[in-house]
Amino acid sequence: MPQEELFSVQVARRIAARRRELGLTQEALAEKAELSPQLVSYAESGKRATRPENLFKLARALGVSADYLLSGETADRDLQLLSEKLEKLSPAQLHAVERIVDECLQLNG
Repeated sequence: MPQEELFSVQVARRIAARRRELGLTQEALAEKAELSPQLVSYAESGKRATRPENLFKLARALGVSADYLLSGETADRDLQLLSEKLEKLSPAQLHAVERIVDECLQLNG
């Protein structure tokens, strides 16, 4: 498989995986991203490259950065998005998230 095709497949897998994590159908993601369901299907198939402006729309709708969709790595924008979500939590919810993070860090270390 050529490198470019492999890259498209990896991006497609990240889009589909994140959509499933959020419990969205392709149609729901398309609506949220203001794209056609057909475009979402193509983006998840990896058979065609997704135009940059559509990749940004998908990333925004999925609550991740375009960097994450392209590379699979967490970028500053991902941390900013997470921070914005944390700000919306109640104090009790925030403490619950903190405990989960602490447990994850203990697993790594």
